[in-house]
Amino acid sequence: MPHRRVTFSKFIIEDRRRAGVEGAALAALLNDVQTACKFIAVAVARGALGTAARTDPAEAPARSLEAVANDIMLATCEWGGQLCGMSSGEMAALYAIPPAYPRGRYLLVFSPLDGAANSDINMTLGTVFSVLEAPEGVTEPSLTHYLQAGTRQVAAGYALYGPVSMMVATLGAGVHGFTLDREIGAYTLTHPSMRVPEQTREFAINASNERFWEPPVRRYVEECVEGRSGPRGVDYSMRWIACPIAEMHRILIRGGLFILPRDTRDSSKAGHLRLLHAANRWRC
Repeated sequence: MPHRRVTFSKFIIEDRRRAGVEGAALAALLNDVQTACKFIAVAVARGALGTAARTDPAEAPARSLEAVANDIMLATCEWGGQLCGMSSGEMAALYAIPPAYPRGRYLLVFSPLDGAANSDINMTLGTVFSVLEAPEGVTEPSLTHYLQAGTRQVAAGYALYGPVSMMVATLGAGVHGFTLDREIGAYTLTHPSMRVPEQTREFAINASNERFWEPPVRRYVEECVEGRSGPRGVDYSMRWIACPIAEMHRILIRGGLFILPRDTRDSSKAGHLRLLHAANRWRC
């Protein structure tokens, strides 16, 4: 069957069947996640039309796109009965499922709108998500229940809001890309079994922070910049979008390296990407 006819929903069900496991609850949860991403894509596409400051002082101030995306994800996923809790990169505290809704076995961790600082210049944005399994019997999870190794993720992925909207996800065996077909309102499989190319001539780093880099990072970038005349013998192109999702998507398609390293400005931080809400997604 052509890839374009395989929707994200159908792919999840067939993947669980191939794995020989019961996957109705996970399929339902991921369907809620993809629905939330469709709503967020609409909000992102409206841009300033949806978030422009209001001129009437009697009206409430316009809300940021990050806040809108966060509320969409919470409201779309809280009611289905598959979750016992959520954690958002935009919220200081864990999100408890309202008492009116049934509890499930999963935890949802997400960053609702990665790269939101680029929204004013109409650049690519995205949503990152991860599904974890709560310990048996836990219905009111605490922070310790979320602090799991990246290898224990049940599913992970991201939605990309660019010239086209995409969903890229893994359920633990391969990474697959789905493009939003707006004519039928469904993410459809367009990039099966995605793999990072072995050869590349691109890397991404914010060169304005060079003075803060640690020596190994500085040396690596210098070797890339030296190009064909340097020790690597290849001319490289430097990219920087300032949106980790967009950077990772480019790497999946064209190869390369995205570097957001620890630097000397704050030695207490091991890096700039939050492990739970962002970095772990690339390990599933």
